[in-house]
Amino acid sequence: MHRSEHADRRTAAARQRKLLLVGASSLFALALADPAAAQDSQTAQAAPATAPAITASQTTTPQDAAASNTIDDTSQDIIVTGLRGSLQRNLDIKRNATGVVDAISSEDIGKFPDSNVAASLQRLPGVSIQRSGARGEATGITVRGFGGDFNTTLYDGRRISTATGGRQIDFSTVGSDFIGRLSVLKTPDVALTASSIGATVNVEFPKPFDHPGFRLATSIAGSIQDRSGKVVPTGGVLLSDTFANGTLGVLADFIYTRRDTDSNRVGVNGWSGGYYAPCQLKGSTATTCAPTSTAGAPASQRQTVVGWFPQQFVYEQDRTKDERYDGRIALQWHPSEDVMVTIDDNFSRQKVVTDIYGFGVWFNQGSLRNVELDKNGQATNFTQTGSPTDFTSAINTEVLQTNALGGNIKWDANEHLTLEGDLNYAQSWRNPDGNIGSQNGDIGYGGALGTTTGLQILGNSSNAIPVLTAYGPNGSAANFTNPALIGSHVTVNQTQRNTDTLKQARFNATWHQDNLTIKAGGQYIEDRFQLSNQSTFTNNYWQAYAGYGTPSAQGGGIAPLPSSLYQGSISTNNFIPGFKGSLPPSLVMFSPIAYQNYLTSLGNPQTKNIPGYNYSGVTGFTGAFDEQVDPGSIQDVREKTWSLYMSVNFTANIGSMPFHFNAGVRNENTHLTSVGQGRQPLVLSTSSADPTLLTVSSYTPVQAVTSKSNYSYLLPTLDARLEVTDRLQLRFDASRTLTRPALNLLSPVLNVGSGQRVNALTASGGNPNLKPYLSDNFDIAAEWYYKRNSYLSVDFFVKNVSNFIVGGVTRQAINGVVDPTTGQLASFAVTQQVNGPDATVRGVEVAWQQVFGESGFGFTANATFVDTNKPYDPTNISQTGFAVTGLANSANFVGFYDKHGFQFRAALNWRDKYLLQFGQNQNTGQFGAEPTFVNSSLQLDLSSSYDINKHFSVFGEVQNVNNNQQSTHGRFDNQLLDVFDYGRRYLAGARYRF
Repeated sequence: MHRSEHADRRTAAARQRKLLLVGASSLFALALADPAAAQDSQTAQAAPATAPAITASQTTTPQDAAASNTIDDTSQDIIVTGLRGSLQRNLDIKRNATGVVDAISSEDIGKFPDSNVAASLQRLPGVSIQRSGARGEATGITVRGFGGDFNTTLYDGRRISTATGGRQIDFSTVGSDFIGRLSVLKTPDVALTASSIGATVNVEFPKPFDHPGFRLATSIAGSIQDRSGKVVPTGGVLLSDTFANGTLGVLADFIYTRRDTDSNRVGVNGWSGGYYAPCQLKGSTATTCAPTSTAGAPASQRQTVVGWFPQQFVYEQDRTKDERYDGRIALQWHPSEDVMVTIDDNFSRQKVVTDIYGFGVWFNQGSLRNVELDKNGQATNFTQTGSPTDFTSAINTEVLQTNALGGNIKWDANEHLTLEGDLNYAQSWRNPDGNIGSQNGDIGYGGALGTTTGLQILGNSSNAIPVLTAYGPNGSAANFTNPALIGSHVTVNQTQRNTDTLKQARFNATWHQDNLTIKAGGQYIEDRFQLSNQSTFTNNYWQAYAGYGTPSAQGGGIAPLPSSLYQGSISTNNFIPGFKGSLPPSLVMFSPIAYQNYLTSLGNPQTKNIPGYNYSGVTGFTGAFDEQVDPGSIQDVREKTWSLYMSVNFTANIGSMPFHFNAGVRNENTHLTSVGQGRQPLVLSTSSADPTLLTVSSYTPVQAVTSKSNYSYLLPTLDARLEVTDRLQLRFDASRTLTRPALNLLSPVLNVGSGQRVNALTASGGNPNLKPYLSDNFDIAAEWYYKRNSYLSVDFFVKNVSNFIVGGVTRQAINGVVDPTTGQLASFAVTQQVNGPDATVRGVEVAWQQVFGESGFGFTANATFVDTNKPYDPTNISQTGFAVTGLANSANFVGFYDKHGFQFRAALNWRDKYLLQFGQNQNTGQFGAEPTFVNSSLQLDLSSSYDINKHFSVFGEVQNVNNNQQSTHGRFDNQLLDVFDYGRRYLAGARYRF
């Protein structure tokens, strides 16, 4: 950048500030008389945005050419604000980008279009969201069918740390109030990253010199969810100023966000596949039924009929309190025209506390009788003798905390050469406060009070819930929640503690001359992920008072429990509106903390005899339900990546048509070290207190296990854009990208947990030698910008992906351990990840933005249609079944009005059914990892605001107007896994900007 250009821009900036001061005073006077007229004065002269050069205070990427908030006019520069101004900036970014990019810009400083980052992103073509069922919050995104770890999220061009266990971030932890812009790069920019097959999301925060001078933005709001009935606050403040003759700047902001949600859930924790004996089926005339896999047994007893059954049927109410704190400070020093130094620190802390009150009943395939199977082998009706009944209560607490400190320096060495250096240190923690992640109490009745429970499947998972045909002690529905019959069962405390530490360094050099730009640089990233789980499963304290007590006659447990533990009940009337099927009448409410404290108050069973204590199954318990670290869960993964990159960008003419061409390459070399703690089981023991429980009562000594691996890939990219006319342009893009496996999959050990279930033995193993997914990507697009703030685009894309990571489940013996219930070698369902098949994903995105002149009305609409050559095959019962996850057609429509200071938006988002993942809450079947599908969803959100004057506005939102419910199912449509009803949310507040 020329020094003379810097001086010219300083002069232009000073002239612009002077014009703004004059205009502002005029607008303020006009606003006092007529606020609507003031708003019209701000927007009436808006013209198509140009592509001004980028100052040293901005983060530069190939997409920055159209990122300015200013527009050209023949008479003066005008600041465009409001929804239409934001949409015009988004259009300009898309139009002038080197590759395929979509963006969402703030409407003004401190005014982002949505209160949730993921909710904003889903308005873009090809972008869909995943919701947290219990909260209904948008927590993740899918881009062109690729979700989770396939998408990289950056803060101002930097990777961010996450302690969740994968590489994806939870978007509910990202405050949107003071974001400047979100960019979704669907084709890679080698100077940023090539480590995302789906897309790269760059979250850009404001900095002091983006808006020189004094700035103040504040907001305060209250929200209420229709079922929780409690108004909770949200608020934030941003201060920014430049001083010392325009050489120093500081920006600071703080945001507090709270969401309270009550949601109802009905579901099945896992649909396990296996084999029935003919004697178990309805209509069997066998006089006895003892299902067995022994080949010499009578034909009626041999398990030869393929079928699925529900492992555990549950319903519950979740009451969630979600609190988040976001703080940020950015300092900038502009000592000369050629140098900009930026130091920033970003902090966030989210604490989610969920109180759960639930009911559950456990089933075993070999215990089912009178089984009716549909054509798929799905059990639609059955009975089970002696089924226990469990009432559960839990307090789940999860704290996610992140802090990132960074420094950046940009120097215009001469009129052609710009140098940039960037350093960043980021660290994230999961549950850093010493809190217990989940405190659980399980009470109920079984044994002598167990009933012959029946379960019926009435229909599709999108409109029906399973129905119990018998419940209550010995089938007495009237005594379903009789406290005299309810006793103690199991007590589970468990916590996951993770840390993720990122060290990053980047150097970049850019050469500009005429229509040629050359960029080259290097990057180093070190990512260290440490994980450990601790629980009462490890020391077996979870079943210290199992057995339900004397009424159930199972030899353990305390009954009746003190009446002071009970806090009332929750009615299940209209529990899931719109779904057919009924539930038992209520849920029992009790505090798991008070329950655990009561059992602890009974004393130390090692120093005195306590009736009901499980002496035969638990040793070492002295009264407190302390957690113990599971050695097999300890994991320490260190990943070091060196990258070198270079790109060449030039503009030429083909005839009279401007042609923009960019070619780049990035080489990434990764070294991985994974350390774990290995041990093998020696003995499995039964429980006299509960016949469904098994315990690994002894292990081999713990040994450290270390594995090292490395890989290197060359990742090229090519982008071409031809301006056929001043309104029509064509694109072609080709690239190779990769996605690394989640860090928590890279453990070198096989982990067998101590707490097991009869006929449901499980183990999990990591694979430190996993290679990244590789994808060859192609885009062909046409974009027609037919008038200001309006366009129509069509983009065809293909992704050929190899090295897919699949989670196979195999049945195998481990260390010669014997199953005491069969006397034979124990058969564990072992889950392990391996690199597997290839697949092709293809699709088309169509986007249309239309503003109707100066009427204030307009809309944005888009649709994405995707397909693959590897769809899911529900008839494949091999243990290595595979399909591409995340693929779904989707469509979005946002209609709006923006004029006279009044703004209104109606946003409709639809996503078709899709395969979310392989694996369910309980995955113990014989046919590999069972799938989880998400049913189609349609949600309507409304928002509105009114500018009372230039500085002050009020706003409101209604989310989920149509009361959309989230539901999932297994291999077949009638295998309901979960349905969550989380209701509507209302928000109202005010903003002040100066």
